Amino acid sequence: MPTPKRVLLVDDDTMLRSSLAEQLAQEDSYTVVEAGSIEEGRARAQDGLYEFMILDIGLPDGDGRMFCRELRDAGISCPIVMLTAADTDTDTIEGLESGANDYVTKPFRFAVLMARVHAHLRSHGHSEDAQYRIGPYTFRPSAKLLIDDAAKKIRLTEKETNILKFLHRSGETVPRETLLHEVWGYNPAVTTHTLETHIYRLRQKIETDPSRARLLVTESGGYRLMP
Repeated sequence: MPTPKRVLLVDDDTMLRSSLAEQLAQEDSYTVVEAGSIEEGRARAQDGLYEFMILDIGLPDGDGRMFCRELRDAGISCPIVMLTAADTDTDTIEGLESGANDYVTKPFRFAVLMARVHAHLRSHGHSEDAQYRIGPYTFRPSAKLLIDDAAKKIRLTEKETNILKFLHRSGETVPRETLLHEVWGYNPAVTTHTLETHIYRLRQKIETDPSRARLLVTESGGYRLMP
């Protein structure tokens, strides 16, 4: 099973929020963190990294657009899609200028919402701002860095970065041959020994006890990143 990805959903409409949370959980193994107000959303946003966020504009304690701007100012870079009951050019412009990636008008089809979310996730995944959570680390692929909770930086090589990135995106056990080809391409001069050497060096960097790997584990002829 793929590792669940966290989503922050802020909307004061309990029925809509519950329905969206249920569909998200079924759609792609998302773990949904719910909030019904800006105050609750602000507290939840501090709980860690999110794959993406969905924010309603009309919240009981303020304007969701201002909350979006607050999140961006705090350094949150994941895609944010805003929901609104209105459909005016002014609202759309203000929503996008607040830092939102997209603007969806209620009522909407879930498939349309997710098509937009996935488009922004694809774009974000190749951006300089992309960040992911790997165990106790924040992973910044563009900078080839892992940062632990004490702000210590672990520098990665390009191959190490690509190994972690592919394993994270997969969310499941990846056979050695598949990982080898994804990271090195179809190069007959590169063998699984090359991959195993890189895995060994990577474990020296990220594991508390490299001889007993807990993050980058070997499973069924391949490798997997644990949540």
